[in-house]
Order: sequence, then structure tokens, then C-alpha cells
Amino acid sequence: MRFDSNQAWKDAAQAVSANRDVLLALAGVFLVVPSFALVLLMPPPEPADGTDPKAMFAMLGQYYSKAWPALLGMGLLSMLGTLTMLALFTDRSRPTVGEAIKLGLGGMLTVIGAQLIVGLAAAVATTLVMGAGAASGAPVIGLVLGLLLATGLIYTMIRISLVSPVVMVEGQRNPVAALRRSWDLTGGNVLYLLAFYLLLLVAFVVVYLLLSGGIGMLVALVTSGGVTAAINNLVAACLQAVISVYFVAVSAACHRQLAGPSAAAMAGKFE
Repeated sequence: MRFDSNQAWKDAAQAVSANRDVLLALAGVFLVVPSFALVLLMPPPEPADGTDPKAMFAMLGQYYSKAWPALLGMGLLSMLGTLTMLALFTDRSRPTVGEAIKLGLGGMLTVIGAQLIVGLAAAVATTLVMGAGAASGAPVIGLVLGLLLATGLIYTMIRISLVSPVVMVEGQRNPVAALRRSWDLTGGNVLYLLAFYLLLLVAFVVVYLLLSGGIGMLVALVTSGGVTAAINNLVAACLQAVISVYFVAVSAACHRQLAGPSAAAMAGKFE
């Protein structure tokens, strides 16, 4: 089946519109609040102009060594929110918010397992490629190998981009099987999906920059100091949450289109 990006976007936008109030509430709890709290309580370092790169990396290293538990917690909450929204988008039983959260919790271990498998494979591939480039002693060979590695990683990310919908919609609880299923679904449509994802990314980045910049200028006119920074951080967290909601909806729409009608949906036609 050839992927239709226009239809996928229409389906995603319609799903967001139909579930707007619940999605905004979930995004606020699982995305906005953790992100805003982290920035307020553990703000990242802001190196002064002209800071030595080594000193900058040292500052970042110290920050992440202290902040990693909070970052891990925020990542898990974000994952739970994403899976919960997927359950609301795709579950024909129309679960309540509490039931959707339980469904999201049930899928988390599978998604985490799939991410660990991919992360380990990517780390091994990166190590081998970097080692081969260093052993060759030729910068050109190292550059070519680096480009091939980047291309391979992007290709792989496209092929496994439907793991979360596979877990939540199809009920797959084996991480390897979920990866294989996503790989099968995206076969033959990698370029179409890549173009679609890139187009969305560029569009969302432009909208984010315009809105955050415009609101930031207005805020700067009426506030100052720490208040300005806090409001700007809150605005950024809200905009990022909205973008995340749309990406979740897009993921669900892509899966629905490429997987075709589910068994439950087919059964529903005869009820």
C-alpha cells in the first residue's frame, strides 16, 4: 500500500480536534508540568559568551550527572503520556482517561525494551564504524563511513517509527515482534514517510519559532527578569506539548493507514 501523507494528516488533525479537551489535559499533566518544573528547579547551565568548549562540555557533564534522575523521570512520564494518548486515539472500546493510563502503563515495558534493543544496536554500529574510520587513517573514508552510518540510522528510525502504535493498537507485548511488525508495515514507504516526517518537522519548527518569538517579545514588554524567563519557559513547554500531541496523532494515523482495518474494526462492521 502506498502511503498517503495528505490523508494521514487529515486523519491526525481530525483525531486531535475530536479529542481536544482530553488531550490538552493529558499533555498538561504528562508533558507541560514535568518539563516546566525541570526548567525551574534544575535549569541547564548557560555558558557566557566566549566560554572555552572544554569548559562548556565540563559544565554540561556536571549538569547531566546531577539531573539525570529528573530527566529519566520526565522521559518516562512523557512516554506514559504518549502511550495514553495513543490508547485514546485508537482503542475502539472508548476507554476513560484512567483506563487509558492503565493501558499506557501496560505498554511501557514493551516500548522501553524496543528502545533498548535499538539503542544497543545503534551503539554497536557507531562503535564499529568509528573504529573502522580511525583504523583507516584516511579522513575521507571516515567521512564516507559517517555518512553511511547516519543514513542507516535515519532509515532504521523510519522503519521502527510505528512501534508504539503496534504496541497500543495491536496489543503486541514482545519488543522484538513489535520492531519486526513496524519494519514490515513501513516497507516500501520509507521515502514517503521520511518526506512526511521532515515536512511536519520543518512546519512545526517554523510555527514554534514564530509563536515563541512573538509571545516572548510581548512578555518582555510587560515583565522583566526571572518572571520573563519563567513565562517564556512555560510558553515553550506548552508549544512543545501541542507539537507532541500532533506527532502522536500522526503516528496513530500512519499506523491505521498502513496496517489497514483491525480485526476489531472489521468485526464492528457486522454488529
